Amino acid sequence: MSKDIRIKRGLTLRLKGEAEKQVVEAPRSKTYAIKPPDFYTVVPKMVVKEGATVLAGDVLFFSKYDENLKFTSPISGTIKEVKRAEKRRIIEVIVDADPTDSFKDFGKMNASSSTAEAVKGRVFESGCGAFLNQRPYDIAVDSKDTPKAIFISAVTTAPLAADLGFVLKDKVAAFQEGINALQKLTSGKVHLSVDASSEEILKGITGVELHKVTGPHPAGNVGVQIHKLDPINMGEKVWTIGAEDVAILGNVFLTGEFRADRTIALVGSEAKDQKYYKLKIGANSSDLVGQVSDDIRIISGNVLTGTKLSNNQYIGFFDNTLSLIPEGNTYRMFGWLPFTYNKIHSNSRTSFSFLFPKKKYALTTNLNGEERALVVTGEMEEVLPMDIYPMQLLKACIAGDIEKMENLGIYEVAPEDFALIDYVNTSKLEAQDIIRLGLDLMITEVG
Repeated sequence: MSKDIRIKRGLTLRLKGEAEKQVVEAPRSKTYAIKPPDFYTVVPKMVVKEGATVLAGDVLFFSKYDENLKFTSPISGTIKEVKRAEKRRIIEVIVDADPTDSFKDFGKMNASSSTAEAVKGRVFESGCGAFLNQRPYDIAVDSKDTPKAIFISAVTTAPLAADLGFVLKDKVAAFQEGINALQKLTSGKVHLSVDASSEEILKGITGVELHKVTGPHPAGNVGVQIHKLDPINMGEKVWTIGAEDVAILGNVFLTGEFRADRTIALVGSEAKDQKYYKLKIGANSSDLVGQVSDDIRIISGNVLTGTKLSNNQYIGFFDNTLSLIPEGNTYRMFGWLPFTYNKIHSNSRTSFSFLFPKKKYALTTNLNGEERALVVTGEMEEVLPMDIYPMQLLKACIAGDIEKMENLGIYEVAPEDFALIDYVNTSKLEAQDIIRLGLDLMITEVG
């Protein structure tokens, strides 16, 4: 029986620059990159060297701690560079793209009629295991695990995020085959959360427990849905996967080929052509937006949780949104005075934004203040719809108190769940970074 989720606490942040519901074929990039830092806790072991020729679906590297967790090339071409940072840490594997793709043939497979072992082998052999994340800790999965459930969120609530119903409208058959495969990976249920847009597209999907989600952001966060449906206890593991990634997984079984097709929403007040673009995972952002001035920030992902990019950098592996907003490098006179400026949004009543709840804003990256003391205000609880105490959990993470972190719900959260707290809290602390450090401590000390 399905269980609907109604979220009351949160914040709908309305920004200018929503993508028009039109899909355009993006120019093919000359180079593509897979970035190991996108896969948290993965230490890459290279399989190919610079100058090697690869097909789409050929293994580029695997995890040092799990040889079955493989990461494959999204396109065919020649390995241009294995880019390293400090201590020779690999940060990018760059591939010079062929004019058209040639694919490694994994062979077609019917997921429903195949054994669980065969399906699991195909998922990880093809590189689709990279799409899976583990909760708790929000890290790459261990291929040897069998999760108690798998969660998929097809709900869009983040500012200017891609409409997943629109993205998936032509991928329903592949999505269903992906669900058939995911059923074989868990001993429990496959949970699919939908909103008004994606429900119309995915209402006929079988093999899932369907949940209708309503409410403000972060209702679309898979962590919030897990918390409401099947909370994680100590020692339990669940897996999550993006909605479009399910369709990519399904295509591997239907066609026998790893087709790393991604639909990107180009959004933001500074974006020129705010549309949806079809491209390959790992494409160069400059092929969509050109060379951008220092007054504009390029963000791979949404504005709350995405990663800042420079010109000629590559879109993140999991991201289906590319956001362009003004850089926060300008300041207003007497900006500390309340009720003096109505062009910014505030969740408090220190501006006139509360009088215009449906107004859209062209917000910058300016923090509008410096770091301050962490005091009890109740503003964090207003935007976190979980039964945890966010301020107390942040303090426990800062102190490194493992017992308190466990008691306060560290197993149930991920950095993205604290993104709105980053936005609204007057202390200007980087809550997402603090939670990530707390999770890292738990991985090290508890495992």
